[in-house]
Amino acid sequence: MSRPSWDEYFMKIVDLVKTRSTCLRRQVGALIVKEKRILTSGYNGAPAGITHCAEVGCLRDQLKIPSGERHELCRAIHAEQNAIVQAAYTGISVKGATMYVSLQPCSLCAKLMINAGIVKLVYRGSYPDELAMSMLNESGIELVNFDEVEK
Repeated sequence: MSRPSWDEYFMKIVDLVKTRSTCLRRQVGALIVKEKRILTSGYNGAPAGITHCAEVGCLRDQLKIPSGERHELCRAIHAEQNAIVQAAYTGISVKGATMYVSLQPCSLCAKLMINAGIVKLVYRGSYPDELAMSMLNESGIELVNFDEVEK
């Protein structure tokens, strides 16, 4: 019997979490874990009580905004942001935790992770935001590109 590593296990959960996304461009899931226990999860979509992009269309597509640019012109909150907000909403500290994400974070999410005290980031793929990776590297957060680990 072969058991998945902890990173494999949590990345499989991230893949399930992202299926709740209402974004028309891409589905992203995030999970915050501390001491092998799940603290919060998040996926990208409109804030609570706001009409989802799946219902009203994608503002970014309508405005022809390329991926990785002008994050403020979007109805959705990112998966990483949602996971951090959920922790704050319920009074859970994420200081010293690991974040698992189904896609490399953008610079906005990177800044939130740094200030929230995330110490390790496990992610897949790449995102066209060099500033994000530069800040994450400078911050000292341990970075694990899961795509490279799986090979």
